[in-house]
Amino acid sequence: MATAPSGGRSLWASLLLGALGLAVVAGVIADGIHPALGAVLAVLLVALALVPARAGAPTIEPVVRAPEPVTPPPPREAQAAAVVAALPEPALLLSASGEIVTANERVALAIGPTRVGDPLSFVVRVPEVLDAVRAAAADGLPRRVEFAERIPLDRWLEAHVVPLRLEPPGGRNAPDAPDAVLLTFRDLTQQRRVEQMRADFVANASHELRTPLASLSGFIETLQGPARNDTAARERFLAIMASQARRMSRLIDDLLSLSRIELNAHVRPQTKVDLCGILAHVCDTLSPLARDRGVTLEQVADAADLEVFGDRDELIRLFENLVENALKYGAAGKKVEVRLARENGTAVVSVRDFGPGIAPEHLPRLTERFYRVDVAASRDQGGTGLGLAIVKHIVARHRGRLGVESELGAGAIFSVRLDVLPEREKKRETAKA
Repeated sequence: MATAPSGGRSLWASLLLGALGLAVVAGVIADGIHPALGAVLAVLLVALALVPARAGAPTIEPVVRAPEPVTPPPPREAQAAAVVAALPEPALLLSASGEIVTANERVALAIGPTRVGDPLSFVVRVPEVLDAVRAAAADGLPRRVEFAERIPLDRWLEAHVVPLRLEPPGGRNAPDAPDAVLLTFRDLTQQRRVEQMRADFVANASHELRTPLASLSGFIETLQGPARNDTAARERFLAIMASQARRMSRLIDDLLSLSRIELNAHVRPQTKVDLCGILAHVCDTLSPLARDRGVTLEQVADAADLEVFGDRDELIRLFENLVENALKYGAAGKKVEVRLARENGTAVVSVRDFGPGIAPEHLPRLTERFYRVDVAASRDQGGTGLGLAIVKHIVARHRGRLGVESELGAGAIFSVRLDVLPEREKKRETAKA
């Protein structure tokens, strides 16, 4: 129900007046009403129909809903900008002439800040990429370009150039010509470094194995030939051959150990082990080597009963490598100190020597495979070049942290930090026992 506006009439009143008019006409035709009376009644009905209806009289009006406004779709450039912003890689949307239409936030980190409307050449100064963008805008074919940057750091990037059509066919451009170009970048630096490390590893491992093999082959030929009956030469050569064989055996063992550790790198050990007991075992095992080199091996425990989640065999290998390195390369200081302490819920094991120390330029690369500060000295000491690489991977598997501090002439300190087993866990284990 709705209220009739002023000057209007309700639907029911109009129907009633119409019915009365028909009745009057029917009465006149059937001679039931005198024509004069019918004329009077007709005049009255017409007059009544012309009188305005009372304001507020109820009326029925057909319900007609106004059409809801249709929201026009966003411009195609805005849609494309939203897609570019959501891409996980650095991306720019360019016009067919090479100006920047939009760019996501990752572009600033990858190639530098951008501004809408600037030519691409203001940001990217690689001729191969600029040529690929122009060619894709001309022929509509995607392209891929790999390039390297040397400043400020060595980086390898891959650019993907994809032509797009934002306007529907029959627009301002030719039907087969793109009106935009999507340019995305992918960082290949980590991949290239891994590939280089793999190639270096294979080359170094082959070289390390080839050297003792060549030595063994040469001495065998000498013993089979000129030194066949030379007893003194035979004894000397056999001792060298045994040393080379042991070196090759250590290298193979280290390679296998490194492979096993890397295989389980994603699995954190869940066995509870006591660091005090492990360090005592390591110092007892290496005390003969310390005596042979005239070095005092001292174990200092500033904390006791420190338990961590760990693999006992791997932790023994870790600390053996650190202590053995200190005994071999820091022997000039005549003392190696192994200290265990607790700092803010973390167990800290430090191995310190008082030898010649390590130059600062070598510190970042110490844990690389086959990297040696002094190649000749390392081989003379029987090192394989994998000891600290094994240490790094064991620490990483235990979710720990490895630190190195050194000054020339003041020795070196290698520290390992591991999370201590919470007290509540230890109490629960004790209660179960």
